[in-house]
Amino acid sequence: MAHKVVSHDEWVAARTKHLADEKAFTKERDRMSQARRDLPWELVDRDYTFEGAKGKVKLTDLFEGRSQLVIYHAMFNPATASDKTSWTKDAACFVCSWWLDNIDRQTIHLNHRDVTIASVSMAPFATYEAYRKRMGWSFPVYSSAGSEFNFDYHVSFAPERTKNGKDEYNYRVEDASNWASEGPGVSVFLREDGKIYHTYSTYARGLDMLNVGYHYLDIVPKGRNEAGGPMWIHRHDEYPD
Repeated sequence: MAHKVVSHDEWVAARTKHLADEKAFTKERDRMSQARRDLPWELVDRDYTFEGAKGKVKLTDLFEGRSQLVIYHAMFNPATASDKTSWTKDAACFVCSWWLDNIDRQTIHLNHRDVTIASVSMAPFATYEAYRKRMGWSFPVYSSAGSEFNFDYHVSFAPERTKNGKDEYNYRVEDASNWASEGPGVSVFLREDGKIYHTYSTYARGLDMLNVGYHYLDIVPKGRNEAGGPMWIHRHDEYPD
């Protein structure tokens, strides 16, 4: 596609004009970030059980002694895997895997800011742990199979749990008949005075801000270049070249 080519002075003028928009966006982003932190909390009053490297654990154990916890809800349920799902019987969703790649090298920095980050899926722990090792991730993974956790945070769906064929995802109740059994999301929790609070959850394109790869693609000339969706993404050990 032909693109306008200009002199250096014209380029600087255009860039400076756009910089004003970027600064306004940064200030608005700061405002939104503060508003996000100011949202009310809800008490977590269910006794969730997970399976991890130390066996059966509770939600409080996932904090690993810190006060803040971020959970990436990975799309990975071997029982529902098919040639139409983005996950298989032994590998999590390839798109979720890219998001999780973004997390890995941040773990130590987040830990030193009183934040534990982990991933939870419906896959049996041994299956998810084997995939974690394959991907080389350092953060912990857990299985929520057998608990209501994924259903309560609206990232797993089952026909017998929908109401009149409808279920909630991304804060909307819609026809769930054509949905996959899993959806991606991130949930945030705080532990304070012996209680656990749910402070934030985001889904779908709300996850974009958590992927540094997308931010780099957004500054290059061709952008994300995914008119047909993110099907160009592969697990990092499956790119054909």
